[in-house]
Amino acid sequence: MADPVRPWLSGRTADDAEAPDARTGGPWLTVVGIGDAGLASLSGEALAALDRAEAIFGGERHLSMLGDTAAETILWDKPFSDSLDRLLERTGFPTVVLATGDPMWFGVGATLARHVPADEMRVIPAPSAFSLAASRLRWPLADCTCLTVHARPVDALSRHLAPDARLLILSEDETSPREIARILTARGYGPSRITICEHLGGERERLLTTTAAGFDLEDGASLNTVAIECSAGRAATPRAQVPGLPDDAFVHDGKMTKRVLRALAIAALEPLPGALLWDVGAGSGSIAVEWLRAGPRMAAIAIEPKPERLAMIAENAATLGVPDLRMLEGAAPAAYAGLPAPDAVFIGGGLTDGVFDGAFDALKPGGRIVAHAVTLESEAILLDLHARLGGELMRIGVERAEKVGPYRGFKPAMPVLHWHLTKAR
Repeated sequence: MADPVRPWLSGRTADDAEAPDARTGGPWLTVVGIGDAGLASLSGEALAALDRAEAIFGGERHLSMLGDTAAETILWDKPFSDSLDRLLERTGFPTVVLATGDPMWFGVGATLARHVPADEMRVIPAPSAFSLAASRLRWPLADCTCLTVHARPVDALSRHLAPDARLLILSEDETSPREIARILTARGYGPSRITICEHLGGERERLLTTTAAGFDLEDGASLNTVAIECSAGRAATPRAQVPGLPDDAFVHDGKMTKRVLRALAIAALEPLPGALLWDVGAGSGSIAVEWLRAGPRMAAIAIEPKPERLAMIAENAATLGVPDLRMLEGAAPAAYAGLPAPDAVFIGGGLTDGVFDGAFDALKPGGRIVAHAVTLESEAILLDLHARLGGELMRIGVERAEKVGPYRGFKPAMPVLHWHLTKAR
């Protein structure tokens, strides 16, 4: 009897729906990358997967390529999580997901790989837009930075701007090239050469070239990739990726961890790819911003009770290319409730009222915690923590050369007590 809710299960029993593919014994899910030429460019393996499929998932553009098919065609829902649930219900039955180019490079395949066991999924890629663009421009792909602004903030490009850098960027739609040109010009990279690559690999392929500051092109094809040869103008301020940006790189009200101490703190926090930081009492967000710039797939939560400082954090994150910084308005330790466990914690905004204990309890085993103290009260807390827990404790005094009348002399800043510790595994 047919299932009235899931008609595609008609004639099946629960035992039939065990992964892998109940019919062939191979992976039940096949992710097929399609180029701009459509089905004509697919391999025999990809076409066979489509012929076997009982259900085919994809966007409107991809599904329209299929023509007549006996499979059930399913348009992606919004939010995507709803479609993911529908897809996973088909576990054990031959299913195809259609994607653009290489599904594992900023594509749906990378998302599905987090939810479907590797031995239950097969991926058949087409050439990626990055490979096609690099071949058209004769750019060595290994020398390019490959990015996407599809469903992501365009401000993230700012982190990767540097003289002579070559960027390849997957667009959201036809408006993306203009937005990218705007960001480049705003950051002082107006002379940069922009090439818009439309419908790569298809009959409508074309390349349009302009500069960021002189961008005068009408909106073109929604399917495009933007190639940039970065050229710094006089207004550009190139920013290094290593920790220790100048203090004037940040908007702040004086409540920030200054350059020397910031570089020390980030080094002690030991940022590793994919790690999560809690920046407690974030102030200007300088620690969280530099943490995110330190490596790939980084994550950070800036915890700050004052709305005016949260606004500064947002501005700093956008300007320095890490708009994915998560901001949380609230005071520690109450603000910790419900947050994912961190790999690292920085406490720069005071150590009273259980701020340390709550953060240390939440910190993953093997995680790093760094705390700074300026006041005598906070210093006393750090001295006690060091005596009880160990770690490394140091007092940092920085003196800067400044004018003293017609001469120069060193003026000391307030000393800062720095303590860091790795939590036992």
